[in-house]
Amino acid sequence: MEKLNVGVIGLGCRGQWLMRDVILLMSNVKVTAVCDVYDDRNEEAAAMTEEKCGHRPATTTDYKELIHRDDVDAVIIVCAWEWHVPIAIEAMKAGKAVGLEVGGGYSVKQCWDLVDTYEATGTPFMFLENCCYGRRELMCLNMAEQGVFGEVVHCRGAYMHDLREEVTKGEENRHYRLRNYTKRNTENYPTHELGPIAKILKINNGNRMLTLSAMASKAAGLEHYVNDRDVENKKLKGVRFNQGDVVNTMIKCANGETIMLTLNTTLPRFYSRDFTVCGTKGMYEEENDTVFLDKKYTMMEEMFFKDFWGNAKDYEEEYDHPIWKKFLEDGVQGGHGGMDWLVLDAFFKSIIEKRACPIDVYDAAAWMVISALAEESIALGGQALPIPDFTNGMWMLREQIEL
Repeated sequence: MEKLNVGVIGLGCRGQWLMRDVILLMSNVKVTAVCDVYDDRNEEAAAMTEEKCGHRPATTTDYKELIHRDDVDAVIIVCAWEWHVPIAIEAMKAGKAVGLEVGGGYSVKQCWDLVDTYEATGTPFMFLENCCYGRRELMCLNMAEQGVFGEVVHCRGAYMHDLREEVTKGEENRHYRLRNYTKRNTENYPTHELGPIAKILKINNGNRMLTLSAMASKAAGLEHYVNDRDVENKKLKGVRFNQGDVVNTMIKCANGETIMLTLNTTLPRFYSRDFTVCGTKGMYEEENDTVFLDKKYTMMEEMFFKDFWGNAKDYEEEYDHPIWKKFLEDGVQGGHGGMDWLVLDAFFKSIIEKRACPIDVYDAAAWMVISALAEESIALGGQALPIPDFTNGMWMLREQIEL
């Protein structure tokens, strides 16, 4: 197969971005069909493909029509969160390899359906969590695997991103976040922070997540934002949003580690994923991009450690992951600092070379189910809930596939 024939489903901001900055620039991929429920988005994506690649893909507003085309070998699903799993299941049943964009699950059953369909069909599947390919995330994975942090006991991560404008412009921009923030109250976007942590803690590969407890603050940020500004959508004035402004989710793992996830997207703040790894020999903290190693600093230096903030760059030469060393040599490409390129490149090469995808359906189910369970836990006042083992006990035996 010279090129992988790909269909792209979902052509909003994220879908257009991935096509423009990554997919249409890849030499081993040909976009043969695009799909969105809006005709203007289809036209824009088709015109972009024709301009960049010299051919015009087929367009349709029906994802099933795209999936069942003979000239589509794999699909990239970048649509609204609610449709991720149903479309992925339809594609796997049709034998089309699936690259699924990130988002949280809506029920435990939905996550089981995803796993059951994969096991019944054997169709290749990869969860496109780009943050697993971040430079610092991979550097810390490499350091953890080499024992630099000692025994890792706790990790922390977050999706802290001021999305007030994006959410409140949901109707104008035809974006799905608005209805989710109006109706739900949960950790709605857990995988950016959880994915890299899960790889470090070997979740589904010798370890698993056991229980979860989530709490949400009041929902005030969006209401204040709407009432303090002349927003286009006047219908939002007086709306009571359901999504808590800050959601904290604590997870306990089988091997004893804990994970803390935080969602904070409806208050004014700087962007952060708060990626943090704490071990018996040292730690890394993303918010000040700092590595602290035991016995390396004097007591006085420890007390005034702010002087060393930003020192992670000093560890790049020794601990940059091989993936990033090669990427830097070849030239970094794609959006989000190169993460988008790396995750899609891994997916496409896995399909073309007929090897296992490095972020598989069991990862997808385990990470996505956090949203469904957090919603229930919040409703029950933070009650601890069991996290399903989607591997049915095989987590004890499964070896981790290299990213």
